[in-house]
Amino acid sequence: MLQNLPQDPVILLSVINTKLRDFYPSLDQLCKEMEVNKEELTDKLDLIDYAYDASCNQFV
Repeated sequence: MLQNLPQDPVILLSVINTKLRDFYPSLDQLCKEMEVNKEELTDKLDLIDYAYDASCNQFV
């Protein structure tokens, strides 16, 4: 679930990338600690043509 995160995909992208850059070493760790459904998150950001790139730990 993405309850405590912005629903707008562009704002969500900014929030998630900032959290990945500053606090979490991987998307899996972010999802686990924030209790976020990884598939739901990636699907939402895919709507605006962003996909997770593990090599840089960001959605690009």
